This record gives sequence, structure tokens and C-alpha cells, in this order.
Amino acid sequence: MTDTDAMTDTDARAGIPGTGRLAGKVALITGAGSGIGQATAVRFAAEGAAVGVLDLSADAAAQTTKLVADQGGRSLALPADVSDAAQVGEAVDALVAQFGRLDVLYNNAGVDSRGSVLVAEEADWDRCFAVNVKGTFLTSQAALRHLGQGGSIINQASVAGLVGVQNFAAYCSAKGAVIALTRSMAVDLASRGVRVNVICPGTVYTPLMEPMLRARGDGDLAVGLAKTLLKYPIGRLGDPIDIANVALFLASDEAAFRTGSVITSDGGMTAQ
Repeated sequence: MTDTDAMTDTDARAGIPGTGRLAGKVALITGAGSGIGQATAVRFAAEGAAVGVLDLSADAAAQTTKLVADQGGRSLALPADVSDAAQVGEAVDALVAQFGRLDVLYNNAGVDSRGSVLVAEEADWDRCFAVNVKGTFLTSQAALRHLGQGGSIINQASVAGLVGVQNFAAYCSAKGAVIALTRSMAVDLASRGVRVNVICPGTVYTPLMEPMLRARGDGDLAVGLAKTLLKYPIGRLGDPIDIANVALFLASDEAAFRTGSVITSDGGMTAQ
């Protein structure tokens, strides 16, 4: 599989005609400048949502808003660092000022961190927790000024929060924390009518995954990909739209009785 193959497949599948499942809703997606976040922004917009495209990179956020506009959807680029409370608060307020409400938050932004506890650096550990865990906390806190009855928060964890992954100590720890935070939030926010669920994807093929795949193959991308595929009974890695479709369900009213759920989307990886 090449980068071009992966992205072409994503673009084609993200173009599935919408059926209005999010009509009238406003959604905020973090890390929406690429990969899963970008695919989800396009998918949500196709289903009728106005989308806040929050990303650390202003250029990446703008690129996603263009993709949404090309499909006739509505979106707003929101450059911000999810680990900075002030920036997150300003982004949420700007989105609500533009579209008048907020119904869905997808805490998708995240970074990885490689190394066992023997060699992991403190600064890398801190960055991993700042983005993956603190970012989820801060963005949720800001969004809850506007989210009310029927609101949905979707957090992004990973199968790495459920099983041990060699040489990913900080990342596994951070994603495990996101799962625990989700369960706590689900209990705390049920009385407000806000649902909170977490998605645990397996390996999703995007260009950002190449360094990990190359490392697994001792510098050879094809070898690293082949080794990784051995862990997936379904015979392929995930595509961004695979996860976007799970997020769409959780954002929609179809998931009205689901909160506190830990949902794997991993091609059977954790079933073994």
C-alpha cells in the first residue's frame, strides 16, 4: 500500500452521500487537519453538521475546511493548541459565535510517544499526556459551557490503552487515562443529558503512521506493514473513514442510549 493508494481510498469512501443524520447539529473536531479528524469533518458535514475544524496547524485546518466546502458543507477553521486552555476556550467561543450552538465534541487530537519506561524521556512523556489527556480534559471543559441535553462527547483512545504495546510506555499510559477519563465523565455528565464514549482504534494507515511502520521493519516500510498486518485478523489496517463512521454513529441520535462505552474498531486485533 502506498500513501497515494491510502489517501485515494479515503477520499472516495468519505464521499458517501449523506442522509442528514446530523442535520442541524454543530460539531467540534480536534486534530481535524489530517487523517481521522479530517475524514470525520468531511463525513459529519456530509451528514448535515456545521463543523469546527480545530488543529494546531492553521494551514491544515484551512485545507480541511476547503474539502468540506467542496462538498457543499459548512465549517470553520480554528487553529489552536489543545493543551492550552486559553486557546481552546477562544476556539470554542468562536465556533458558537459563528454557528450559534454546540452539540458534538470529538476529542481526536493526539500524539504518539515511543520508548519503554527504561528509555522514554520526561519531556516526551509530558507532551504525550499534555495533548492526549490534558487536551481532552480542557476541550471537554470548554465545550461543556455550551453542550446540553442530547450532547455527545467522543474521546479518542487506542487499542494501546487496552493492551500492552512494546516500547510505547507513555502512549499506552496516556490512552489508558483517556479511557478512564471517559468513564468518569460519562457518570458525571449523565444528569446533564450529555453522553460520553470512547473509540479505541487499531492501527490506521495514514502518512503519519509511516515512521512507526518503518521502525517496525528496521527501516523498510513494506516489511513493517507486513509485520503489523499479522496482528489484524481482518487482513488490513484501518482507514480514517472506518473510524469516522464509528464517530458518526456516536454523534448521532441513534446512539442515544450509549454512554460510558469503550468501542474498539481494530479489525479484530484485540479479539485474539
